[in-house]
Amino acid sequence: MSDLSDLIIGIDAGTSVIKAVAFDLSGRQVATASVRNRYVTGPDGSATQSMPQTWADCAAALRGLGEKVERLASRTAAIALTGQGDGTWLVGKRDAPVADAWLWLDARAAPTVRRLAAAEGERARFEATGTGLNTCQQGSQIAHMAATFPDLLDRAEAALHCKDWLFLKLTGVRATDPSEASFTFGDFRTRSYSDTVLSALGLQAQRHLLPEILDGSQETRPLTAQAAEATGLRSGTPVSLGYVDMVMTALGAGVHTGHAGAACSTVGSTGVHMRAVTSDKVHLNEAGTGYVICLPVPDLVTQVQTNMAAALNIDWALALAEDLMAELGDAPSHADLVARIDGWLERSRPGALVYHPYISEAGERGPFVNADARASILGLNASHRFPDVIRAVVEGLGMATRDCYAAMGDMPGELRLTGGAARSAALRQVLAASLDTPVRVSSREEAGAAGCAMMAAVAIGAYADMDACIARWTTPLLGQPEAPDPGLVPVYDQLFNTYRQARDALAPVWDGLASMRASEGVTR
Repeated sequence: MSDLSDLIIGIDAGTSVIKAVAFDLSGRQVATASVRNRYVTGPDGSATQSMPQTWADCAAALRGLGEKVERLASRTAAIALTGQGDGTWLVGKRDAPVADAWLWLDARAAPTVRRLAAAEGERARFEATGTGLNTCQQGSQIAHMAATFPDLLDRAEAALHCKDWLFLKLTGVRATDPSEASFTFGDFRTRSYSDTVLSALGLQAQRHLLPEILDGSQETRPLTAQAAEATGLRSGTPVSLGYVDMVMTALGAGVHTGHAGAACSTVGSTGVHMRAVTSDKVHLNEAGTGYVICLPVPDLVTQVQTNMAAALNIDWALALAEDLMAELGDAPSHADLVARIDGWLERSRPGALVYHPYISEAGERGPFVNADARASILGLNASHRFPDVIRAVVEGLGMATRDCYAAMGDMPGELRLTGGAARSAALRQVLAASLDTPVRVSSREEAGAAGCAMMAAVAIGAYADMDACIARWTTPLLGQPEAPDPGLVPVYDQLFNTYRQARDALAPVWDGLASMRASEGVTR
């Protein structure tokens, strides 16, 4: 590392936005540049993304960062990558894409998931990976391709994830990281591929598609001359392959700071709920759901439950208001409506309605897996108004968060919070009371990019280990604890019991609605 190299670039390749963020070696965010990403959905449940376009967008984001940071190329000590998890990005001869990538949103593998979930080897697969089977995952998608699109696999030489594809374009190396490797095809205890898992998925014949596993906190690969020309950076710059975006965001936001019992939730479009434990303390629930995802710390993993939709539920509710007001010729902006949420909650009664936040067309994956699960509001009467509905939706997020942590064991002793919805004081109050635990908000703006940049900082020797980096980059950015409202805690205890009872009782209703959609030729 040159004495003049004082920056690390973290790249976070999300589903809809690719961000390139420059940090100095102490963790201070210097500048950010982003490019909107695009994906396409189809009536068959497909959700796909152009691989060449994703690389072009990544390169554009890096060039855009270079326009904001003087002498970026010469000052860059390392580049780090994270990105959207799951999905299948196939490459073939000369590293060319085989087809558009299947995203984590793709629901086509649902029939294969149902078949595999009922098979004899499923429990052994779950106990190795710690991860419930769902349509998002590369294992399920490749098994579905083998049954329905075998030509794709015939032309493929490697199965990558989003960040792996960008790492290939930056370095010319086909690789994946220990987190995605182990929760998809491996064992979280050994951080390596598992024959037991491949057998359970019926993918022994596809083992050659699995790339080598690289830990970006321990080793890097140099930026190629071709990638340097495309990005405006220097050939030979070390490139670190980070872990999947969920754990990178949690790492940057404080899932592990040495405080026992701490957990981290990201409340964005989706909800991601994580607690850091040693591998021998993992709680594998009877339902076989959730994820176990390695952290770039020896023998430390995160237990994870994820909601398909979190703030998307709020967006849906606000869209109702936007559509109605547009009919009257006076449509407020989405931001204007978001600014009113805290006020609406003040004018409504806690616990009056039950809302199940399963608004995603892909159903739910945490803490249960059901592609047919759908959102509902229970308990309405003629006196309820729009603020009551908004409160129910927000409380539904609190109930879903509690549902997820309950599937991982005890409630956390403290919840670290990140994501756009964390800016709402009312939402923080609901989450604190739902879990009966203090909430602390991380002021880190780009936690995912920071998490992978931290890995690069350790890999190039700027810090002795990850704990030293966390002490400088993460812990100082945690806000003061916000205690739960003691008056709300018993209300939400009772609401949660009702929420769970209703959720269990609604499963036959979801089945009936799915049958109706199928009879009408509707897949979602």
